[in-house]
Formats: sequence, structure tokens, C-alpha cells
Amino acid sequence: MEFLNGINALTLIFVALLLFAIAYRFYGIFMANKVLRLNNAHPTPAVEFADGHDYISTNKNVLFGHHFAAIAAAGPLVGPVLAAQFGYLPGALWILIGCVLAGGVHDMIVLFASVRHRGESLATIASKEIGKTTGYIAGFAVLFILILTLAGLSLACISAMHEASWSLFTVLITMPIAIIMGLLMRYRKDSVLLASILGGVLLIVGIIGGHSLMQYDHIANLFHWDVETISIAIAVYGFFASVLPMWLLLVPRDYLSTYLKIGTILMLAVGIIFVQPTIQMPAITSFIHGGGPVIGGPVLPFIFIVIACGAISGFHAVIATGTTPKMLAQERDVLFVGYGAMLVEGFVALMALIAACTLMPGDYFAINTPVAKYDSFLAAFPDMKVVDLDHFMDRIGIDLYGRTGGAVSLAVGMAHIFDKIPFMDDVVAYWYNFAIMFEAVFILTAIDAGTRVGRFFLQEMMGNFIPAFKNKSWLPGILISSALFTFAWGYLVYTGNVSSIWPLFGISNQLLAACGLIVCTTMLIRLNRGKYALCTAIPGVVMAIITFWASYLQIFTIYLPHGQYLLAALAALAIVLMFIVFVNAFIKWFHLMKMKTEKVDSYGEVVKELVER
Repeated sequence: MEFLNGINALTLIFVALLLFAIAYRFYGIFMANKVLRLNNAHPTPAVEFADGHDYISTNKNVLFGHHFAAIAAAGPLVGPVLAAQFGYLPGALWILIGCVLAGGVHDMIVLFASVRHRGESLATIASKEIGKTTGYIAGFAVLFILILTLAGLSLACISAMHEASWSLFTVLITMPIAIIMGLLMRYRKDSVLLASILGGVLLIVGIIGGHSLMQYDHIANLFHWDVETISIAIAVYGFFASVLPMWLLLVPRDYLSTYLKIGTILMLAVGIIFVQPTIQMPAITSFIHGGGPVIGGPVLPFIFIVIACGAISGFHAVIATGTTPKMLAQERDVLFVGYGAMLVEGFVALMALIAACTLMPGDYFAINTPVAKYDSFLAAFPDMKVVDLDHFMDRIGIDLYGRTGGAVSLAVGMAHIFDKIPFMDDVVAYWYNFAIMFEAVFILTAIDAGTRVGRFFLQEMMGNFIPAFKNKSWLPGILISSALFTFAWGYLVYTGNVSSIWPLFGISNQLLAACGLIVCTTMLIRLNRGKYALCTAIPGVVMAIITFWASYLQIFTIYLPHGQYLLAALAALAIVLMFIVFVNAFIKWFHLMKMKTEKVDSYGEVVKELVER
């Protein structure tokens, strides 16, 4: 492995771009044409059930922006940074392979299944394709996971924005800018380009002008919010994003945020091309067997859990069966929106990994090792002394030791790369704060879409007992379900209790990804796709096995030995719920494969069994 150490970062970028381009051109199109058989002659829910509120036919470029912004939360940024503990190679390999064969496939099949099922949730799809009991269990599991996810993402966002006036100001101005764009695209025909240019210009003006405004203390103090204030503000924003028409705030804001996200990643890529930094982290470190200061477990299976959204993520199933299928204008847009957005997210994950791995290993571990454990870590690994960290602390003006969680490592890594560009040394602090704000925007766009999807889920579940809630246009149902769901995750954010169970997100998220693949494979078998169903069945079963393995290790080697019985119980609950769903799905597979093909569905396709749309 020595020959893989010290490679140029450009090598990884070139390999990723080449692989993703080939994957989209061949495997993505193969999935679209052979496996899913996408056909624009079939009306999508956005056209069939257009209501101007939730079901809205949307330009595919705008929808790509919304979908990418919604799915790309903290996962592709933080996960790869934490996985750098094992060395750059395990993370890079899983991002490249996982995106192409698992993540992109997952997002496509789940989005396709929801489009064919009136834009409804994964739980409803499971109920119709497998059975009502399975649907109820899947619904409860998804709701449980979604609440944990949104609370955890909110805490990460709060950590980035509290007492950071410039970052908070920049995030806040995206909201009125988004409303202006939404009104323009709604009431002016063919105005997507105009709205895009206007939004981009206003965003740049806001970012630059915001920094200038923060030089005045009386203005900076207005945006110097504490943790409690931001906790309440995020919940309030989540509520309004859930109840307002999608075209007014959520979609244009996510579309606008995509400029910032992709633009920053492109700037980072240009910086890497210009600087051509060397990957300082070894290809494989001694922590692959476990016992690392960042991740306690071994590289297998934990690399698959830590890097979630960067390769495959169950949270994507929530978006792909929530907001996105209700806005898809044509069925073939599933390829561009589903598979394309996942590949872009994979590239973001790889860039985050590169940014972290260009730091000297000693600097990386000094940032990501808790202060209380750093002295013992340094005693065990005396060659891991800091190199450049004190310089960055002096330039940025912040103590960087022990800032665990991945976000600060990424921000310092980005600042480190830009610092190598001539005349940039004096603006390192700007790059650092910009990177922190950039991560907050990434996270917040997942929170708004996730809250709306949670409202959809809760309405469907409450509709089983109070039928009026099934009417997605019933205003009391919208307000009540939105308030209940927002309070559920907002309370956890305000009290901070969820921070103690954040490790559950990784396991729960990947269980949900396996669930999406396995449930939707059932639909492919029913649609008589034969051996093509293996394209989703294989990654689904593999992810289920890997996640059960990781869950076992997490419970019996980490939670129980440390007396964390609540965490062990919650992890066990997630495993049991998903195990029931998987078993019922496999039984359904067996029955479907024994059936003779003799029925024709509403799309004119010969299928094994008819189900309610």
C-alpha cells in the first residue's frame, strides 16, 4: 500500500469525474431503459393531481436543485471527514462504488416507485406492495428515524451558526431571496433563467454585504443569537416550510442554496487544481482494526455506516417519496433528478474527504480527538504532533483543538487549500467562516424538506384513524400534523437530548436505505422485470446484512459495555422493526416469483399482480 501514499489530490478528482460520467452514460441509462422502463407517455402525479400547493409540475433543472439541496445535508460533508481516520482509501473506494451501484440505484428506484404510486410515501408503497401490517411498521420506523435525523441535523446546524453573526445573516437572507424567486417563477412565464440570475446576484451581494454589515457592532449583535434562540427559530422555519406552498419558499430556497453548494465545491475543485495538494493522510491507517479516537469500531463494517449520504442514504428515500415525486414533470426525469443528484453528492463527499486528508495527520487528529483524551492519544502516537494547526488558530482566531464532529475539520481543510493560493493568506479567516456557513446551508435545506415530508407521513398515518387527514389539501390537517411533527423534533433540539443518541442516525439511516431498496424490489418483481430486479435486490440485501452487523457491534461492544442501555434499546428497536419488514418482503418475493404473468395494469404492462395505485 506504500505506493498509494502521498498521491496528488487531482488523481482522485480525475478518477471520480471519469467514473461518474461513465456510470451516468451507461449504468444510469440502463436502469432507466431496461430496469425501470421510464416512459414520458405516463402522466406523473405532478400532472395528474396538480393542485398548485404540493403537486406542481416543475422544470427539471429547478427540481434537480431542490432534490439535491434536500438530500445533501451533513452526510456528504461530515461522514467522509470522520471516515478519514481509517485513511483516505477506504472512504474513497466506498464513495465511488457505493454511489454508482447502490446510492444512485436506490434514489432512482424509490423515486420511480413513488411516482407510480401517486407520489406517496415509502410506508404506503410497502403497504400496497407487501401488506398493510408491513406498511404500518415501515411507517412507524421511518417516522422514528426522520425525527432523529432532523433533530440531529438541526443540532449540527445550530453548532455552526450560534454566535456567528455573518453566517447566520447569510443563511437568513436566502429566505426572502427565495420568496422573490418563487413569485417570479410562479407568475412570470419562462422566467427560470431570470430568477436564477437574480437569485445568484442577490446571494453574492448578501454574502459580501453581510460581512461588511457585521463590522458594525449594533448590527452584528442583532444576529448574535444563542443556542436557545436558534433552536426555536429553526423549528419555526421548519413549520412554515412545511405548510406554505412549495413554490413560494421551499423549492426556490433549495434551488438557490444549490448555487452556493455546487459553487463552493467547484471553487474547492479549482483550488485543488491550482494548488495540487498532496494527500497527507496515509492510504490506510492503523485504526482500520478499531480503537480510533474518532470512530471506535473497525473499518468493516463502520465505513458503510459513517459515510451515509456520500454513498447511499435512507434519508434520500424520505425525500424521493415526499416532495420530489409530487413535482416531477416527466417520468424520464427520474434519471436526471434521482441518479444525477446522487452522483453529484458523491462528488461532494469525495471533495470533503480530500479537504480533510490534505491536512497533516497530526492536525486532523488534534481537531477530532476530544480534549480530555488528546494527551493520552499523543502519548500513544508521538509522531502525530500538530504541524500547521497553531498557524490556522492564529489566523482564524479560534481554538481548534478538540472540535470534534467533522465540520471544523472540513472548514480548516478548505481554508488550508485556499491558503496555498497566492495572496490568500490574509483571508484564511474568511474562508473558514464561509465554509462553516456553507455547511449550515447544506444542513438547513434538508431540514425544510424533511419537515414537509414528515408532515406527509404523519398525515397518512393519522388518516388511518381520522380519514379527513388523508386529504392533503385539508388545511386543519396540514396545520395540526405540521405542528405535531415540528414539535417532536424541535423539542429534542431545544432540550439537546438527541445529541446523546446521534450515533443511532448512522445505523437507522442505512437500515432505511436497505428498506427502500428491498421494498421497491418487491415492486419490480411484481412488474415482471425478472433478472433486472437483481440490480436493486443485491445492494438492498448487502446493505441490510452490513447494517445488522454494524448494529450488533455497536450494541454489544460500545453501548452495553459503557452502560448506554437506552441507546442499546433504541438501536435494537430499529433492528427489530426493519427485520420484520425485510422478512415480509422476502416472503412476498417468493410468492410473486411463483405467480404466472397474465395481468395487464393501467400502464398497459403485463404484470404478475395488480395493486392499488
